[in-house]
This record gives sequence, structure tokens and C-alpha cells, in this order.
Amino acid sequence: MNQKNITFNTPHLTGKEVHYIYDAVFNKQLSGNGKYTKLCHKFFQDRYGFKKVLLTSSCTDALEMCALLINTQPGDEVIMPSYTFVSTANAFVLRGAKIIFADSYNHHPNMDADKIESLITSKTKAIVVMHYAGVANDMKKIKDLVQRYNLYLIEDAAQCIDSYYIDEINKKIPLGSIGHLAAFSFHETKNVICGEGGMLVVNDERFEKRAEIIWEKGTNRSAFFRGEVNKYGWVDVGSSFLPSELNAAFLYAQLEHLEQIQQKRLFIWNYYYEHLKELEEKGFIRLPYIPPYATNNAHMFYILCRSLEERAKLIEYLKTQGIQAVFHYLSLHKSEFYKDKHDGRELPNSDMFSDNLVRLPFYFDLTNEDLGYIVDTIKIFFHAK
Repeated sequence: MNQKNITFNTPHLTGKEVHYIYDAVFNKQLSGNGKYTKLCHKFFQDRYGFKKVLLTSSCTDALEMCALLINTQPGDEVIMPSYTFVSTANAFVLRGAKIIFADSYNHHPNMDADKIESLITSKTKAIVVMHYAGVANDMKKIKDLVQRYNLYLIEDAAQCIDSYYIDEINKKIPLGSIGHLAAFSFHETKNVICGEGGMLVVNDERFEKRAEIIWEKGTNRSAFFRGEVNKYGWVDVGSSFLPSELNAAFLYAQLEHLEQIQQKRLFIWNYYYEHLKELEEKGFIRLPYIPPYATNNAHMFYILCRSLEERAKLIEYLKTQGIQAVFHYLSLHKSEFYKDKHDGRELPNSDMFSDNLVRLPFYFDLTNEDLGYIVDTIKIFFHAK
């Protein structure tokens, strides 16, 4: 094989991004909540039935809005997976909450729904579900807990564009539409992108008006522009969560090509799965698991090595062959910042994914030749051992 140079991620451009950005500039609407923000909002509400959406500068911002909307206070407890990105926890830590970390399943990085109830106390305010790799958690079990204990349910749907939960009557329910609130990401590593960007989804009408106020720096500016009030001012807490119209213009060009993007990403995911199955059958690796209640939006493709040492050797070997593969999250309960605040429970499955998981290159512009080279290089590594 001739050595290639394959990055972990390369942002895909549909061809209309710069055109729409030029249009926004030409129309002198740059600061947000203009033509392209509204087009993006309409796209998500029409396609997925979200009750209200608000583009944000990042998924981190959307999560921070969630923490504000449920009125998170010092001493509140919020249950979430340890195997997640730091933003999931930071949003609630910033409001003074205590994070109660839950372990993953042994077959999937998602938080184990069967281990949540034992963590609920009189101080529990919310359960935050992160759907890893865009694969739904067992939302029936989690929603039952939320209703039984009168908690808030928040979906960290950063990786979940165009992914669904399949309920007991085989109905496909879009991820992000199940919790009271949800947060999406459009970071350049996601399926559709705008460099840095996110979105808050509001599914509970109790939060709709306040979400808009928090989004507009704590003012009722949006209501003023709709003619609902005769002046606007500072009425609540808030921050600069509203993204530039340039980001929204870029994102809308991506959304117009969502079907094409998803089709190609599913092809890449299936190629990896089919061509690496023999390594799983021989016991060298484990492949991603898609539970029967979830769909696959092809956000990423990962493999599980048998040890931390083996993973390090594989990543280094791929690097020598011009392939950039990376590990993912480190368990938050063991982080420098939070380890002294954690209650001491062992979370072995989260740690196993932290030690063993490798993400393979995954982006729209990968060719069949690239994919073949990556797969063959992985096979050489394991068969040469």
C-alpha cells in the first residue's frame, strides 16, 4: 500500500456556504436572528417537530441555557454520565450544582439507564442524558424515572442530528424532542456544521418565553421586535448566546444538503462495520452496538481495543501510516477538577471506554480508496501481532 495522509476530520462544504454568507453581508444583517437564523429555526421545527428552537453560539451555550431555565441552584444534584464532554457538566457546575456521575453500559458508552434510580435523592433536580455517537439511550426507562420523581429531563443531543429513538409501538421519535430541553452542536466535527455553533430545543412551553429572554442577554428584545411590547429592557438573567448571522448562513447551506450528507456518512459507517467484522469475530476488537430502540445517524465510527496499552500502540501505528485516529472522553469523575468532589463510586465501564475506545477518521470527503487503506492498515496491525 502506498502511504496516505488521512486526517481525523475535514470539514465538508456543500458549495453554498460562502454564497449565503455574502447574501447576509450584502443585506447588512450580521448580528443574528435575521433571515438565515429564521430559516434554520424553521428547518428544524418543520423536519423534526421541535416546539421551539434557538440557534446558539455553541452546544455549550445551549446547555448553559438549560441550566438557567430549570433554575439550577447551589446544592441541587444533577445526574449525568461520566463518559461525556466537559460541557455537559460545566453548565450545571457554573450554577453551583453537584454532579452525580452514572456509569456507562458495558456494551455502549451511553449512561446505563438501570443504574440511575439508585442515584436519585431528595436533592436531585435533573437527569441529563448524553446520546453518545448519536445513538439513543433507553428513553422509556429514563422518562419513567423523570415522571415518577418529578425531575427535569435534558438531552445533550450534541451528536444527534437526524437520529431517533424507537418507542414500544415502533414509532421513530427524533432525539432532542423527548426531554424538557435539549442541546445540539454544529461544531466542525459534527454531521452538519458551521464551525462553532449549537441550538437549544425547548419542548416544554413553560420555558419558551424565558428561553428567548435569556437568549437575548436577559432582555425582551425579541418580543419588542414582534410588536408584543412597546419597549424592551433588562427583565431576567441572560448572556450573549445568540450567534452571528454569518454562522446561521453557513449552517443553512449545510441543512439544505442534509440528506446527501447523511447518505454518504451512512455509507462510510457501514463500510467500516462490514470490513472490520472479521476482527471482531476473531476477538481482536469490539465494534459499535446499535440497540433495537435506536437508529444510527453515522455521527462517528469507533472500535474498542482490549487494553489501554493496545489502543496506544494502534493509534501510534496508524499515525506512522499517515492515518490520524484519536481516543475520546476521559471519565469526568476522575478529572483533575472533579475527582475530589466525586463520591468515590467506581465507574468501571466509563473507565473502560476511556481506556479502550478509538475513533476512526470520519468525514464526507473520505473516498473508497481512503477507507480501504484505513481498514487494511488496521488489519495489518492486529494480524502482525
